[in-house]
Amino acid sequence: MLRLLRPLLLLLLLPPPGSPEPLGLAQLSPGSPPQAPDLLYADGLRAYAAGAWGPAVALLREALRSRAALGRARLDCGASCAAEPGAALPAVLLGAPEPDSGPEATQGSWEQQLLRAALRRADCLTQCAARRLGPGGAARLRVVRALRDAFRRREPYNYLQRAYYQLKKLDLAAAAAHTFFVANPMHLQMREDMAKYRRMSGVQPQSFRDLETPPHWAVYDTSLELLGRQEAGLALPRLEEALQGSLAQMESCRADCEGPEEQQGAEEEEEDGAGSQGGLYEAIAGHWVRVLQCRQRCVEEMATRPGRSFPVPDFLPSQLRRLHEAYAQVGNLSQAIENVLSVLLFYPEDEAAKGALNQYQAQLGEPRPGLGPREDIQRFILRSLGEKRQLYYAMEHLGTNFKDPDPWTPAALIPEALREKLREDQEKRPWDHEPPKPKPLTYWKDVLLLEGVTLTQDSRQLNGSERAVLDGLLTPAECGVLLQLAKDAAGAGARSGYRGRRSPHTPHERFEGLTVLKAAQMARSGTVGSQGAKLLLEVSERVRTLTQAYFSPERPLHLSFTHLVCRSAIEGEQEQRMDLSHPVHADNCVLDPDTGECWREPPAYTYRDYSGLLYLNDDFQGGDLFFTEPNALTVTARVRPRCGRLVAFSSGGENPHGVWAVTRGRRCALALWHTWAPEHREQEWLEAKELLQESEEEEEEEEEEEEMPSKDPSPEPPGRRHQGVRDKAGKPPRVREEL
Repeated sequence: MLRLLRPLLLLLLLPPPGSPEPLGLAQLSPGSPPQAPDLLYADGLRAYAAGAWGPAVALLREALRSRAALGRARLDCGASCAAEPGAALPAVLLGAPEPDSGPEATQGSWEQQLLRAALRRADCLTQCAARRLGPGGAARLRVVRALRDAFRRREPYNYLQRAYYQLKKLDLAAAAAHTFFVANPMHLQMREDMAKYRRMSGVQPQSFRDLETPPHWAVYDTSLELLGRQEAGLALPRLEEALQGSLAQMESCRADCEGPEEQQGAEEEEEDGAGSQGGLYEAIAGHWVRVLQCRQRCVEEMATRPGRSFPVPDFLPSQLRRLHEAYAQVGNLSQAIENVLSVLLFYPEDEAAKGALNQYQAQLGEPRPGLGPREDIQRFILRSLGEKRQLYYAMEHLGTNFKDPDPWTPAALIPEALREKLREDQEKRPWDHEPPKPKPLTYWKDVLLLEGVTLTQDSRQLNGSERAVLDGLLTPAECGVLLQLAKDAAGAGARSGYRGRRSPHTPHERFEGLTVLKAAQMARSGTVGSQGAKLLLEVSERVRTLTQAYFSPERPLHLSFTHLVCRSAIEGEQEQRMDLSHPVHADNCVLDPDTGECWREPPAYTYRDYSGLLYLNDDFQGGDLFFTEPNALTVTARVRPRCGRLVAFSSGGENPHGVWAVTRGRRCALALWHTWAPEHREQEWLEAKELLQESEEEEEEEEEEEEMPSKDPSPEPPGRRHQGVRDKAGKPPRVREEL
């Protein structure tokens, strides 16, 4: 009965219509114990599917708060119970396990201490959780891994933004959409929704706020802005707050690692290498190793920005470097020394840090007693090194796995037997297979498969790998036919692939897209001319043949996707424009500019192997294609579009590229992607070809029937007789009425 009444009870908690909503998501049920997040989330999705937007909002919000309350309770209870007398673990567990631990009496002593401390800690945690979370404590609110992943991906906000929109709460709808989009920047549907929210009159710029931003990231970004303006005095409090927030975020993550252990599958046990072997001590060791592995991963989680796949390298040491430099700028040399000494705890041989330390000490004059590294950093490093010792011991003696997230771990800490293996693992590239290596110039040759096609620039001239610019693939007349096709299709309202009027990448441009199948369907209905649709198919095959001959003569390429796209500058919105028409990206991997890596994993189109852009015009301003280094900042080459010019390149992380803003006019191009995988061949291309062939055959049959003399002298029915009649615009009357 309570399960059935929950949506109605939560609906009563919603504010009345017209009442102001909070900036964030305020507590709906203060003072009452939280309910199970998984049940709340499941009920919220049911209400969403039924179109009950009010209950859906209440349930989803309560699920988010219930999960947050569970995390806070676990963190607070863990800290308070660890500080209780008699709850400390035996000292033997704080360092590396010793294989020869002494006589049996001593071994029994530490074993009793361990079990006694574990029992006391468990009793304390159970009672604390019951006080904070109600009867049953954390066991009642246990969150399964699938739900944790959904919350980590911020999926509830995807449903919330839609529900808020239906409730006419546009401010919160935009906030929820932005919160989801920050963590899922490759989500195309949400990208379109964000563009729509920006065009709505009831949505203000401040509506686009991240409701889940970790506090340390917000403060850290503010401090960087202040440092960029040379305001070190104002930046210092925020830098300190960011460092403390980073350490607090790590403690919260570590507390989650001590939650209930889920049953692992065979694949997960093989990956962790810490599966239970059936005995008491093996089970204890396996669980403890998994907890330690989880704790060590918290460094990466804390250093990973929302929406990014990989952490900022050396995040904690980099914060300490900025701190000691900022303190030195304002003349606080004691604090500068404290922070630079903390950097040396991570990297004792860092020449820049040692040089800064000598400079600060010389400026300070007489040495001051008590100056040393920060205590919070000392505690962090000592605890981390103790955990690493245990993990490396388990790795060497128990066959478990451990990927050290820190580059500062001393080599002496790693057992000699493991160093060579770890060195080989670190040298492996992050993608599934090696990217194509640059071929010698003698390999490249001018491709003369098509008359009039010339190689304008090769990879050497474009300062990269597997890039080429070829001219002469289209005549001016062919460019005109395809431009007219794009114009007619846009006029008829065909925007396949992108339904919004504005570009999904920038609010300052309009974006129109046409696929080969849509073009064939429109040609079949008479909306556009069949000549343009046929030429679209012919040209795409022309580009595929040329790309295969140039880059992959030994292995066939297949068209994966073909898209005729036009970008138009919106008048009156080009002043002081700083964005790009298309941000820097790679076509088959997720580019991480912070690390310079490109990870061939979803949501990227991992099956794409080569890309091509065939330009149709040049009567516009801006819109140049450019290639960059993996940092997405350093431009290595720039290509100006023109009719018949093809830019072809491999689709991986070796070719990050973007498009400069189109500030005037309309830029049209045929975008093509090729794949070696036959199963990813573009099926719509084949369907379009069949559709156009059928139309051509029907036209031929009608012509034959008109030429044959009729045996029946009676007149034909009006509908059949006037089927070929067209108006002054050249369109059938039926099509004109539809338009």
